[in-house]
Amino acid sequence: MKEYKIAVLGATGAVGREMVKVLEEYGIPVSELRLLASARSAGGVIPFRGKEIVVQEAREDSFAGCDYVLGAVQNPLSKRFAPAVVKSGAVYIDNSSAFRMDPDVPLVVPEINGADALAHKGIIANPNCSTIITMMAVAGIAGLSPIRNMVACTYQAVSGAGQGGITELEEQMKDLTEGKELKTKVFPAQIALNVIPWIGSGLDNLYTTEEMKMQNEGRRILHRPELFVTCTCVRVPVMRSHSIAVTVRTEQPVSIEEAKEAVRHFPGCRLIEEGEGIGYPTPLDTSNQDLVYVGRIRQDLTDPCGLTLWCCGDQIRKGAAANAVQILKLLAEQ
Repeated sequence: MKEYKIAVLGATGAVGREMVKVLEEYGIPVSELRLLASARSAGGVIPFRGKEIVVQEAREDSFAGCDYVLGAVQNPLSKRFAPAVVKSGAVYIDNSSAFRMDPDVPLVVPEINGADALAHKGIIANPNCSTIITMMAVAGIAGLSPIRNMVACTYQAVSGAGQGGITELEEQMKDLTEGKELKTKVFPAQIALNVIPWIGSGLDNLYTTEEMKMQNEGRRILHRPELFVTCTCVRVPVMRSHSIAVTVRTEQPVSIEEAKEAVRHFPGCRLIEEGEGIGYPTPLDTSNQDLVYVGRIRQDLTDPCGLTLWCCGDQIRKGAAANAVQILKLLAEQ
């Protein structure tokens, strides 16, 4: 594999920093790494392979000569810089939701639909974090029989809202122990010792934008345009790693043992079985690594073609940074 010039757009955020870390862990051959961020972050340094890389201000001319650009910025900035990235000749692998539903932009989880990435036109989209984790957990089952519909409830860590979410939970827990009044800024309600069944913006159908991503993005990843998903997204007072309870209903019955075998052998998944520790995964088990853990596979009691399972995965790693680097690796190896 040749060496590549790679830029990370939004390098100083949680996902951007993790992208830099994963590039090093995965041994991606890098001849030049450009770390790009806002003007106020320029001048800082981020370690990479024993060196301190200086962060530069992101500009439209920052991508000249790059082979790949990993995007870890919000939609407006992604839309602003994407044309410049494509014009430079680099491939833009974007973690925002700006291009996820664009039919000309592949939406890719490498283990599931990696071949889609090869048909890119300069931009490849990273799916939503909860969608990635859920689709990884059910993809093996989908290989046995196509999925008709799904019912999902996500239990999403505060780090999914960025560093501000982590800080808010830490400060609220501290204020609780000191008897102080709690302050709420990032979340719509107190998150310490609480759960909030609302993530994203409300839609006319009474679901939120975050909840509809599971169906809209799942259809593209699984190549099932007729897939229906009903989803409830819940913010929980957990620092890192999202959890999802999901019921899948397939066209043909799939036994529990068949499902376990499919999950056990699906790349990027780890089946947690009874007798192995506590017999099911938790967010703490899956933090700071890239596998999606799956457990509690059981028969759906409302449908003979249904199975219910529980899965956990690190939303900053496999749900964002690692998935993007895996897409880059897939392209580089072709």
